[in-house]
Amino acid sequence: MRAFAISALIGAVALTGCTTDPTTGQRDYNKTAIGSVIGAAAGYGLSKSNANSSSQNNRGALIGAVIGGAGGYILDQREKKLKEQLAGSGVSVDRNEDGSIGLVMPGNITFATNDATINPQFYATLNKVAQQLNDGKVAVVVSGYTDSTGNDSINIPLSQRRAQSVQNYLIQQGVPSNRINAQGYGASNPIASNATAEGKQQNRRVELSIYAVS
Repeated sequence: MRAFAISALIGAVALTGCTTDPTTGQRDYNKTAIGSVIGAAAGYGLSKSNANSSSQNNRGALIGAVIGGAGGYILDQREKKLKEQLAGSGVSVDRNEDGSIGLVMPGNITFATNDATINPQFYATLNKVAQQLNDGKVAVVVSGYTDSTGNDSINIPLSQRRAQSVQNYLIQQGVPSNRINAQGYGASNPIASNATAEGKQQNRRVELSIYAVS
């Protein structure tokens, strides 16, 4: 029922926030309007599904406090800046399905093998990221992942330490501590095949999901 209601709400905003190209007949959807609604729905889901403690629930809940239509505009501007500043850094910048900005930081440029200490060469890149996150208008979920080598007893703690290392560094650079949450997921949610060395390298990563909040 909740999923149906959210889908209906997104559909309604999509229809009211779009225009039709008279030549092609294709609809151009208003990313600002849709992004704000999807972000609010995603924030609710995060606060419910990832809340393993009261403190995690509080951090998850803040992501649901999206600023209406202005939230999408804020994310559009941050996405543009991040793409400009991170070009050539090895960090990809895109939009997630829930409307948030997604940054993927490959493990080969962020950490040494089996280590959670950030490579000093990556500081400059993280400093640029922090500049777009330190005004309190956005909230960040930091997710750490590993490849399938080893087991959960090794991979989950390692991915958690790596996510927390990125979180702690961003806080040191001025990102509000109440606007950022870190979680390690081990080998879950692979983005490539673990059957090849190249695929494993892609799966060893830290992801940032950025939401507009009030």
